[in-house]
Amino acid sequence: MKKISIKMIAILIVGRFLLIEAKAQNSNEKMNVVFILVDDLGWSDVGFNNPNTFYETKNLDQLAKEGTIFTNAYAACPVCSPTRASIMTGKYPARLATTDYFGAYQPEENNRNTPLLPASYEEKLPLEEITIAEHLKSFGYKTFFAGKWHLGPEGYWPEDQGFDINKGGITRGGPYGGNKYFSPYGNPRLSDGPEGEHLPSRLADETVKFIKANKDQQFFAYLSFYSVHTPLIGRPDLVNKYKNKAKTVDSKLVRFLPEGKREARQVQDHAVYAAMVEAMDLAVGKVLTALDELKLNDKTIVIFMSDNGGLSTSEGSPTSNLPLRAGKGWLYEGGIREPMIIKWPQFSNKPKLNHTPVISTDFYPTILEMCNLPLNNKQHLDGVSLVPLLKGESDLERKAIFWHYPHYGNQGGSPGAAIRYENLKFIDFFGDKPDELYDLENDIGEKNNLIKIFPDKANELKNKLSEWQKSVKARFPATNKNFDPTKKVYF
Repeated sequence: MKKISIKMIAILIVGRFLLIEAKAQNSNEKMNVVFILVDDLGWSDVGFNNPNTFYETKNLDQLAKEGTIFTNAYAACPVCSPTRASIMTGKYPARLATTDYFGAYQPEENNRNTPLLPASYEEKLPLEEITIAEHLKSFGYKTFFAGKWHLGPEGYWPEDQGFDINKGGITRGGPYGGNKYFSPYGNPRLSDGPEGEHLPSRLADETVKFIKANKDQQFFAYLSFYSVHTPLIGRPDLVNKYKNKAKTVDSKLVRFLPEGKREARQVQDHAVYAAMVEAMDLAVGKVLTALDELKLNDKTIVIFMSDNGGLSTSEGSPTSNLPLRAGKGWLYEGGIREPMIIKWPQFSNKPKLNHTPVISTDFYPTILEMCNLPLNNKQHLDGVSLVPLLKGESDLERKAIFWHYPHYGNQGGSPGAAIRYENLKFIDFFGDKPDELYDLENDIGEKNNLIKIFPDKANELKNKLSEWQKSVKARFPATNKNFDPTKKVYF
């Protein structure tokens, strides 16, 4: 507790000086922020990206009409904890060494027959990092967290990282206690509701309760759904609805095609997953309705994002990310490109679509600038404010964004790293797997590997990727001396 107290004192002192500076620079009223994060929701799972989606997301689609849709929005990692850390800190996972989901194998624990040993990684978000919640709190914001945290053990939970209130944020990466998605929850940071209460709805209710209690002051509400992560469990009424709807999907369609050593789902018709998506959307609707009823729409920024791609190659393979390739756990677009909306009331008349590549590290500086607060450049080193895009002024000067995933994904993905530079994407697979190069403007599905056609461009991007990896002191996998190629290979 001593370390945390000293940290908070330092933050408050710095915040006081920055607040004085902010008032001198800008007299505009500070905005409220509602940040909504969904777990494992795919880019193609929402109507505003995919009009033909099997799922129904009417509340998100309405939000998209009122905000800006980022069509080339990316998570900083194809799995959850690293992306969540990037949102909290404005730093790439490779810089923090938080490159795998917390609880994954460390190299010394690896008992899988793989050519490489995955790199070691840090299993908690360091307390020394000044999170976006801590920064906003230093400017007088009331801060609230509900749902999935998955950024470290007790002592590193939301209340230790700048949130005044924590409803459900613990070590676990899924609703694995109690009755899972239904009360009783078995969650030490979320009291049980009536038997059968549904978790997404409860988390939305807690968020609305917080907003109502703080409607007369600035607040930061972070609603981080456990949905639509496994276990695949839906509300019975919604499951029945989509079972009937699934009967209308052409039974002759090819439902799975090979992806590496796995198979990737090609058709959206999973009734339980669809029920989970709609329940999440209905919960989002509760929060948006509350903002409207409390007349807070003009004072509140709403941000929506997913932490990685949809689950298409493992653990039930409940969704298809087409036209994107693969899904969660892969460095292909299906694993890292996400649905994203930012609603900023002051610029609601600006373009509704933006095609500039953006990434989850960008939220930190973007929120600060939208709230008329000074940036904290020493903290959000890898983020760029998206305010110019939201104002419709210009593209970003940044040309490249990066990924570094030196692990074997549970979903079949291989260790590697990637760079997107303008419309080109280069993937450097570690070990013996060949590198790949794609033109995403003309090949969003990453079907045509251009590595042999443009070897010079591939080498240029590989060098840029290598330079970035050195700058963030990225960790790499090592050769697995116990690997036996005559036995079944895991990945």
